[in-house]
Amino acid sequence: MANLGSIVGKVRSKNAGPFWLTVDIFCETPQAYEQVVSSLPTKTIADVFRVNESVVKRFDLSELNVVKFSLPRPEIQGSMADRDMHGASWAALISEIPV
Repeated sequence: MANLGSIVGKVRSKNAGPFWLTVDIFCETPQAYEQVVSSLPTKTIADVFRVNESVVKRFDLSELNVVKFSLPRPEIQGSMADRDMHGASWAALISEIPV
């Protein structure tokens, strides 16, 4: 079983404001997109971020071959407990998910 990062063009995570993160999965081909859509449940993303699946918003954008997730940040941006001001380090964890 391959990991997500090996079958897609890019996985990017970033802030979507001080309270939300967004994860973008850019697939280079329609086949990779279909594989991601069919084998990456929203619950998996929720588990990585340790949030309830009900708060994760998922957007499957077939015309762009992109799967996007938006979810609350684990810590408010810039707070004492925040270890990732830009939200960028989460992409590495997402890239390792088996698909």
